Amino acid sequence: MHRNIHVSSRVLRACVLGLATLSVAVVATTDTADARRKHRHSRHHVERSSYNPAFASIIVDGNTGATLTATNPDALRHPASLTKIMTLYLLFERLEAGKMSLDSEMEVSEHASSQAPTKLGLRPGQTLRVEDAIKGLVTRSANDAAVVIAEAVGGSETDFARMMTRKARALGMSRTVYRNASGLPNDDQVTTARDQSILGRAIQDRFPRYYRYFQTSVFTYRGNAIRNHNRLLGSVEGVDGIKTGYTRASGFNLVTSMHRGNRFLVGVVLGGRSGSSRDATMRNLLAENLEKGATRRTVAAIAERPTSSADVDVAEAAPDTKPATAVQNQGAIQVASAAPEPVETESRVAVPAPRPAVPVAAARVDKPEPGPFNSGSLDKPM
Repeated sequence: MHRNIHVSSRVLRACVLGLATLSVAVVATTDTADARRKHRHSRHHVERSSYNPAFASIIVDGNTGATLTATNPDALRHPASLTKIMTLYLLFERLEAGKMSLDSEMEVSEHASSQAPTKLGLRPGQTLRVEDAIKGLVTRSANDAAVVIAEAVGGSETDFARMMTRKARALGMSRTVYRNASGLPNDDQVTTARDQSILGRAIQDRFPRYYRYFQTSVFTYRGNAIRNHNRLLGSVEGVDGIKTGYTRASGFNLVTSMHRGNRFLVGVVLGGRSGSSRDATMRNLLAENLEKGATRRTVAAIAERPTSSADVDVAEAAPDTKPATAVQNQGAIQVASAAPEPVETESRVAVPAPRPAVPVAAARVDKPEPGPFNSGSLDKPM
């Protein structure tokens, strides 16, 4: 009897000890999981709160070449997918010269297929039609298609990037350096708002037939409908293109062209805090400056000047300043002349971007839609 009681007591103590150990393990596991969640939330909060890309903008009268308003127009910034405007410029050049056609098939290399999203999901050994590549860049901002173009036109992406920089100098884009065809992150790939406005004017002056592709609203590729992420198309009267871009270092970028009545404006916004706030800023700038635009074309199309390899070697040297990583803004510059302005010395005082003229949705950091062509991106089309 006593023995049975003794055994029962030992069993009871073992059970109590086991339950206590299990409770401690559960609490410890829960605390660890909670800590991990809190750490991730805290880290995400820090990353979001520290996201503060440098802002720059310019509105140019396409009829006269005059700068109507500008904020830090000559300060170095990263172009992100605005890079693809120059990629297409060089492709349009080949098409115009008859060296390629819209039905030409371009080979997909291992290097092209391995590009980070956003992409079309091309595989090595496949081919891509020139027209599909154009639409893929305009709508999806496909990085793999950009490299396919680069290798078809330049032989290699590195050589193509040198061609891009040489063309930039020929057009008068004095501070732009290209290192790749897509706009994926590269510390040495830089541009300015003024340079992008030059390219935005030049590509439509030079290639009116092919510029129309920037108006593509939907591109169907392999049965999938890909919509253009330029939300100003179809929502702002007269906007006919051209390109959006985003990387963490650049913020949300946009080059826009507007033809309304006889007026013609080209606008650039670099370093937006979100896709929606960038778009709202552009709408505001266009609305504020439309009536300032001339109704008669008096400026000649942007002409290319001859360049040499030496020009590109100098251009590709390390820029004299690095792109800013925080909002640095001297305020808007109102000018009545098309003459270039001196390079600005950026202030350390943060000034907010222009406020939207019309109510817009709350600003948010936009992400590409999930789908077969995209699974997380360093360079988002927004």
